[in-house]
Amino acid sequence: MEQQESGPIRATETILRLEGLRVWFPIGRSWFRDEAHVGAVDGVTLDLNKGETVALVGESGCGKTTLGRAILLLIQPTAGRIVYEGRDVTHLREKDLGWLRRKAQMVQQDPYSSLNPAFTIFRSLEEPLAIHGIADSTSRVELVHKALEEVRLTPPEQFARKFPHMLSGGQRQRVAVARAMILNPELIVADEPVSMLDASVRISILNLLRDIQRKHGIAFVYITHDLATAKYFSERIAIMYAGKVAEVAPVESLMKEPLHPYTRALMDALPDPDPSNRFRERSAVPGEPPSLVEPPPGCRFHPRCPIAKAGWCDVEEPELRELRPNHFVACHLAA
Repeated sequence: MEQQESGPIRATETILRLEGLRVWFPIGRSWFRDEAHVGAVDGVTLDLNKGETVALVGESGCGKTTLGRAILLLIQPTAGRIVYEGRDVTHLREKDLGWLRRKAQMVQQDPYSSLNPAFTIFRSLEEPLAIHGIADSTSRVELVHKALEEVRLTPPEQFARKFPHMLSGGQRQRVAVARAMILNPELIVADEPVSMLDASVRISILNLLRDIQRKHGIAFVYITHDLATAKYFSERIAIMYAGKVAEVAPVESLMKEPLHPYTRALMDALPDPDPSNRFRERSAVPGEPPSLVEPPPGCRFHPRCPIAKAGWCDVEEPELRELRPNHFVACHLAA
């Protein structure tokens, strides 16, 4: 994909690789069944290059947030591997996670609950430095002010004294970005960082993240349900459905020629700015997402798929295969 001048840095060095990753949550026994599990993430294989953004896109409950938290080992994977900079970190013990916590950070969805209301902004930003033993108290003041300037909260001395309730939603999210940035990470998992913000603020936060990425060469896992912002901010998009990756491709390739029926349905639901298309009929995906406790056999999308073939799609699970250069799809009928 041709890189736009204002887009993120391109690189070929793999910083993160997920291999058959699973995250299952036990839900206990009942009178009617043995112990069951929710397969929130079920066999995801994906890689991320240094300085690149990969967007995880899908409906609520598809497993994208669970996958993002598992990448940071905030949730322990059930099976599979997480390889960070060539090192298998899947089963690192808590006491050995310090170096990974400095290299990989998270920006959460809700700017109203991600900051401690009892902490000043200065204390919220200073805390990661203190936990990791970075600099002395005098130098930390300078580092906090520099972080606030980088997210365009100026003058930093004024914002540092404030509490979260004194800031707007957009300002709080900038503080959350500064907190993630203050340890100079190489990877940031951004979990729907603009979904709770006003539409007028969203583009400024995405532009801020892009500028930070270009300046520092940070890789992003961008979690969203919005294909429009995924197209704007990412280089590659991975479509998730019912705990699995249905399709992954460079942005231009996926937007121009989606190969999976579910991706096409998501594309069809995007708002169309052309007024001449206002009467165009839009096809909604029938039915509801499947249960992750008892997912359907075969392709998990087949009960809702308009092109599914009985005896094949409902029996055999499709593998993720490359049908175009760097364009992978898990569908028996895609060609």
